[in-house]
Amino acid sequence: MTEPTTQAGTPAPRRKDERPGRAGGASLNRLGDRKKARLEALAQASAGKGGVSLFRDALRRLRRNPAAIVGATIIALFVLVAIFAPLIAPHDPVQRFDELTSRLAADHIPGSTDGFPLGSDELGRDLLSRLIYGSRQTLFVGVLATLIGLAIGVLLGAIAGAFGGWVDNILMRVTDVMLALPALLLAITLVALASKSSQWTVILAVAIVSVPVFARLLRGSMLAQRESDHVLAARALGVKEHNIVLRHMLPNAMTAVIVQATLTLSVAIIEAASLSFLGLGDPNRDRAEWGAMLGDAGVRYFEVRPELAYYPALAIIIVALGFTLLGEAMREAIDPKNRR
Repeated sequence: MTEPTTQAGTPAPRRKDERPGRAGGASLNRLGDRKKARLEALAQASAGKGGVSLFRDALRRLRRNPAAIVGATIIALFVLVAIFAPLIAPHDPVQRFDELTSRLAADHIPGSTDGFPLGSDELGRDLLSRLIYGSRQTLFVGVLATLIGLAIGVLLGAIAGAFGGWVDNILMRVTDVMLALPALLLAITLVALASKSSQWTVILAVAIVSVPVFARLLRGSMLAQRESDHVLAARALGVKEHNIVLRHMLPNAMTAVIVQATLTLSVAIIEAASLSFLGLGDPNRDRAEWGAMLGDAGVRYFEVRPELAYYPALAIIIVALGFTLLGEAMREAIDPKNRR
């Protein structure tokens, strides 16, 4: 008996043992095999090299980043000038020289002369020497204020992130109130509350202003660590809670805080200079400090000799730019989300 034939132009009926999409499935299998072979080749090629730690990978990216190189160079020069100021400065920053004071007048301040490359300030002192020594005060105030703010912020953020609950709510509401106020306005208020302004009141005010930034950042990082696999595995193994916080959560959450400290250092330098500019800093005017130099002579004698304002302002801008460039490059190198 012969099989029935189909009409012309109509497809023949599919046989029961013929599976649909067999050709498409075969092509997908071949594509999967090629991808698998490529992955195996890459794995074999990198097997002998070993893994790269986060620190080494970030350091490699920083060495290739022009912004990081420029920022690190500026910071290195700034630190070297501050450390070796007595060897670099040509004169005593508080000494008044007769050859300069004799030429001072109400409408004239001596400019560049022999032995005084940047000329005199309003009291007949060497301006270059005062700028060099001013880097020491700027570095001291900025670094110390950042370290104090970092220590307090890390403590508060670790407590809030580790315990949570009502402790977290109380600490974060306090930080929210502090963050609601402009940083410089809050620093001015804190210095004004002191009975007498000094260098230490400036340091403490700038440090307190930076505390909520570190606290919220660390608290958020630790909350993200609470549900991570390694923390859950440690809890399942019966590790005590304080060991989990100190050995697992806190070290992994500190990376972002350290990067933020570099950026905060530039802000601390600007805020400390602003307080000194407003006359709320160190009352000792013989001590060279860039913000005080900008506020004392730079404003009063701007029409007579504007360089008295230009030089310290330029120094503050360059140093703050160096810390900002390095901090942004570190953030981009460490955090994969910020990589371009």
